[in-house]
Amino acid sequence: MKPTEITRVQELIYELKIAKVMTNRLITVTPDISIAEFREVLRINRISGTPVTENGRMVGIISLEDLIKALSQGDLGSPVRDKMTRSVYTVPARESVIEAVKIFSQKGVGRLPVVDEQGSLVGIITQGDITHGLLKAIEMDYHAEEISRYRASHIFEDIISDSTSMLLRYKVNARDFGKGGEAGSKIKQALTRLGGDPQIIRRVAIATYEAEMNIIIHTDNGGEIVAEIQPDQVCVRAVDHGPGIADVEQAMQPGFSLAPEWIREMGFGAGVGLNNIQKCADEMNLESTLGVGTRLQFTIYLRPGGEGRTGGRNETS
Repeated sequence: MKPTEITRVQELIYELKIAKVMTNRLITVTPDISIAEFREVLRINRISGTPVTENGRMVGIISLEDLIKALSQGDLGSPVRDKMTRSVYTVPARESVIEAVKIFSQKGVGRLPVVDEQGSLVGIITQGDITHGLLKAIEMDYHAEEISRYRASHIFEDIISDSTSMLLRYKVNARDFGKGGEAGSKIKQALTRLGGDPQIIRRVAIATYEAEMNIIIHTDNGGEIVAEIQPDQVCVRAVDHGPGIADVEQAMQPGFSLAPEWIREMGFGAGVGLNNIQKCADEMNLESTLGVGTRLQFTIYLRPGGEGRTGGRNETS
């Protein structure tokens, strides 16, 4: 199976933080106002939905869709509390936009309240916010990416040895969502400065991000990300001493998640991480023992269309 081609837009979805693209101007309503009053809030502010708060705490969310249903039922006098959605998905401001994209895709919601580390409401994000943020980011980083790149071959060719490689090592702490994606970002930066192909670098960055988030979400003691960069390939190992995976084949299926409920309520553990890694990698191997931990290794060739020194393709699926 040929690795999935990654566009710059897809890469940015992993890089951008929700705080950078969310709407900071918060408009909320209370559960006691009528649907007719809620309609005026939407009209005046030109929005399509809003969180519902009571005594400073978010208790639900109500949208244009809820208004339309009330209109069809001739029920404009009912309070918002009767029409709002009480079970609300939220996303942390410090997390990657990809976590919001996953919820939009899987849950079919139109907007997501954004919370800070204390769980307080700090903003709201829509698919439109993400699109606007991506366009702005593409415009800002285009020239910077070109200026900072120089050829990797110049570095490796100046070093005389039978086998030359660069080893990058990063500690990953359990539940440290604020630093989620840092290892992938630093590896991407190193490869960019070494003059790697942008398309291949995107695959490395996304696969590493997913491996890193798996350690953050599923372990109690954290783990380590190690990247070995050679002239023709990069090999990334993600090792942890977590609970292990009972059924590796099942874990590889899209949508399957071992994340506890409280993690999923935060917007993580959507069950597509391992599958995304497999799509990006040229080679992938996953070994896990219950009560011992998990060792994930994937290789991506740095030369388009080529193969690394290991040769072949040995993937777990």
